[in-house]
Amino acid sequence: MALNRNHSQNGGVLINNGESVLRECKNVELSFSDVTCKTDLLKGTKKGTIYLTPYRLLFVSSNTKDCLGSAMFPYYLMKGCSIEQPVFAANYIKGTVSAEAGGGWEGQAHFKMSFPSGGAIEVGQHLFKLATNASRAAPTQNGAASYGYPSPGMMNGYGPAPPAPPSYPYPHPPQQNGFYQGPPPAAGNMGYPCPTAAAGMYPSGFDYMAPPPPYPGPPQNWAAPPQNWTATAPAPPGNSKAAEAAGSAYYNPSNPHNVYMPMERPPPYAPYPNSPDKKNN
Repeated sequence: MALNRNHSQNGGVLINNGESVLRECKNVELSFSDVTCKTDLLKGTKKGTIYLTPYRLLFVSSNTKDCLGSAMFPYYLMKGCSIEQPVFAANYIKGTVSAEAGGGWEGQAHFKMSFPSGGAIEVGQHLFKLATNASRAAPTQNGAASYGYPSPGMMNGYGPAPPAPPSYPYPHPPQQNGFYQGPPPAAGNMGYPCPTAAAGMYPSGFDYMAPPPPYPGPPQNWAAPPQNWTATAPAPPGNSKAAEAAGSAYYNPSNPHNVYMPMERPPPYAPYPNSPDKKNN
């Protein structure tokens, strides 16, 4: 929180560059307790108007003679905020705020914003939503050191978890000759990876089988066995009966002195029954 930075001499509000007022609520009472440092600026109850911007809550006192003219609450310095609805008093918003560097005070304090004219629930819900949105985007910088701050944390359970550090597929290479090198090529020098085959399209589960060993060949000092056979003597020319007998005979090479002849004679020729007589023209 920063003190006396966001008000003019005539009691107007001063908005940071690049920001706009999203909600305004008048007749608000602001008080502080458990202040870690001793300062007269946070003593007593202050009456004025609050303004909600995308990155901070502003309180401007309606009493121009008050020592505390304005108070700026950055969302990231507010924690433990809640909306209280007592039975016999006005609704109020409470929480804890820490001092901003160079904000005019040090330490932290508990604050209480009462809404005698109503609007605590609407302002509180809008406040929690803005704090959540502000944690996802950096605030607009205007050159002032006190206005640049990191994203706010949790407020009453609202707000995202801290973002993970960015990861890049390739490290940033050093600049060479005014140009940056591209990423290394993919394995196999392929522009796109091979698609995975659909289930059932190709058979799977086959184990690799090594090819059979080559034929070693015949053993050393091996020679083919001799062939114990002789050709049958051709029949003398001009004797068809002898040639037919020799063609149907069986000759055993192991017993060259004997020849086995078929004993059965072929059946005599007979014309086919009921066959038409051949006509000689």
